[in-house]
Amino acid sequence: MSSISLAPSRPVLADRVLPRSLAADVALVVGGAGVTAALAQVYVPMWPVPITGQTLAVLLVGASLGALRGALSMMLYALVGALGAPVYSEGEAGLATLLGPTGGYIVGFVLAAALTGWLAQRRFDRTLVRGMLAFVAGSAVVFAIGLPWLHLALGLTWPETLQGGLYPFVVGGVVKAVIAALVLRGAWRLVDRADRR
Repeated sequence: MSSISLAPSRPVLADRVLPRSLAADVALVVGGAGVTAALAQVYVPMWPVPITGQTLAVLLVGASLGALRGALSMMLYALVGALGAPVYSEGEAGLATLLGPTGGYIVGFVLAAALTGWLAQRRFDRTLVRGMLAFVAGSAVVFAIGLPWLHLALGLTWPETLQGGLYPFVVGGVVKAVIAALVLRGAWRLVDRADRR
């Protein structure tokens, strides 16, 4: 009898490293939220949205865990922060932060992790170019949710919203996509090499 697992039918990186089991899934989901919380503390303060390492974590977690576990990991991250743990960028926490101007980005993390995980299940994370495309798409999802939320929360004009919530992050977003693609491609090479031994 096979054990219960949330692992996708199309294996992602985590499935090659850990056995498929519910216990492993829980550990991966919690670990992904922890990685995101840690990278959230790597930031450059800006108004209204700081530059952080969160998006890089979201991309890596989604691709490594797959769509369902990646999304669950980001939901856990959002929930823990909303309940008061200082896991958001700059040590922020609380429901007011989640519902505030930058909350749309956090909500976007859930969908971005789901998308990058879905693409990883289709082997996008195995090559540099396809990996970069997947991670740029994941970043775009974060902005697709975050920008309208920021616009409404602060009552900014659209030019002000784009100036404060998008333009400063474009170059960094591309760099994060490249880093994520390199990390995942390298990790897959290590796993494949270990399997051949």
